Amino acid sequence: MTFEHFRSYLLPKIENIQKHNFDEVALEVFQFQATYNPLYKSYLDLISCKPTEISALSQIPFLPIQLFKKYTIQTGKWSAEQVFSSSGTTGQNTSFHHLRSKEWYQKMATKAFQHFYGLPKDYCFLGLLPAYLERQGSSLIYMVQEFIQLSKYNESGFFLYNIESLLEIVEKCQKRQIPTILIGVSFALLDLAEQYAPELEGLIVMETGGMKGRRKELTRKELHGQLQNAFGLDMIHSEYGMTELFSQAYSKGKGIFYPSPTMKMLAHEVTDPFAVQKFGKTGVLQVVDLANVDTISFIATEDLTKVYEDGSFEVLGRLDASDIRGCNLLIGS
Repeated sequence: MTFEHFRSYLLPKIENIQKHNFDEVALEVFQFQATYNPLYKSYLDLISCKPTEISALSQIPFLPIQLFKKYTIQTGKWSAEQVFSSSGTTGQNTSFHHLRSKEWYQKMATKAFQHFYGLPKDYCFLGLLPAYLERQGSSLIYMVQEFIQLSKYNESGFFLYNIESLLEIVEKCQKRQIPTILIGVSFALLDLAEQYAPELEGLIVMETGGMKGRRKELTRKELHGQLQNAFGLDMIHSEYGMTELFSQAYSKGKGIFYPSPTMKMLAHEVTDPFAVQKFGKTGVLQVVDLANVDTISFIATEDLTKVYEDGSFEVLGRLDASDIRGCNLLIGS
């Protein structure tokens, strides 16, 4: 099967992925990337992995996420329509993720959101993402922009530091009982809570992580407690995503995330990146993201996690001596 035929064969399978065939499709994506991704092929050679001997998802080697900072990671040869970059802080290297197709990314992000919340068109989206709006290449901004465009409500939009305008629209949405999602970076939501403490009854408030060096680091439990008290809400939602992933996971409270249909989470032992950790035990998060079919779908992150038997997971913090990633600075509870 040629490269393009193999890719064309995989895309509809990924788009329509189901739990019962996830592992089967993941193994096919592995063979595709082991054959046509030169960096991954080299990595497999270095660790003496023979792709023909891989017969289970747990046997697949995961590429270290740090390599996004040093290499252009592509499966096949193509020109990027868009390049995402991580935020980072001064002195850190930046990760880059190349998109073969904007349409594919938009489709996957929308599919992930719809799986948990329904159609984006039925929500008003209010983006409180100041640090991300002030730079180029944010995948988070690109995703929220897509949701704003899909929304049937003209009130949807981004807010940099114009909080008064944001609160006026919030009040309007509450009065009209418009389903509304306020999605914000953690430090901006904390600023809103401390300076205004608006009553946000009826809204979904979704934090994306990220103090970006502007605030003291908090556990997710502490953050959510402060936001709940200030906004008068029982639950704070969360989104787990990063530059290196084209899929997202969502939490509707208590820091328990559920991956979108195109993702599966595994935990590997801290001292052995090739040994799968038991369910409910602390390990290093390994992400299978089938939406990354054109780059790499098997990524070893630097996040500590507990993965549970039902597929959900927690983010507990980060490995010692690893760089702090701009989108995920929170230390989980």
